[in-house]
Amino acid sequence: MKNFLALKILLEAQPNSKIMAVEIITREDLDRFRKDLLEDIKRLLKSNSGQPTKKWLKSFEVRKLLGISPGTLQNLRVNGTLPYTKVGGVLYYDQDDIQKMLQANKFQNRVFQDS
Repeated sequence: MKNFLALKILLEAQPNSKIMAVEIITREDLDRFRKDLLEDIKRLLKSNSGQPTKKWLKSFEVRKLLGISPGTLQNLRVNGTLPYTKVGGVLYYDQDDIQKMLQANKFQNRVFQDS
């Protein structure tokens, strides 16, 4: 990637040299750099957002996402808190169902003040 500076000045390695090399970065170079940088940021945000991008998650992915044990996940299944689908012995959970469960169990502490 190009440097952020619009103009880059390089000094020669010789101690008493007064020769400078100048590299001019054009507007097109900066525009290309901006586009590349935005694409890199979008890619990083998508891959590092912490939220899975796939619709169906396996048990280990749900446990990792929620930070819960296998027993807690089993309790969520058994008591109907978290719907699941079983295919060939593998349990799958819909990402939307997980979000709904989190919203449904959301608590907000309210502080009441005397007027």
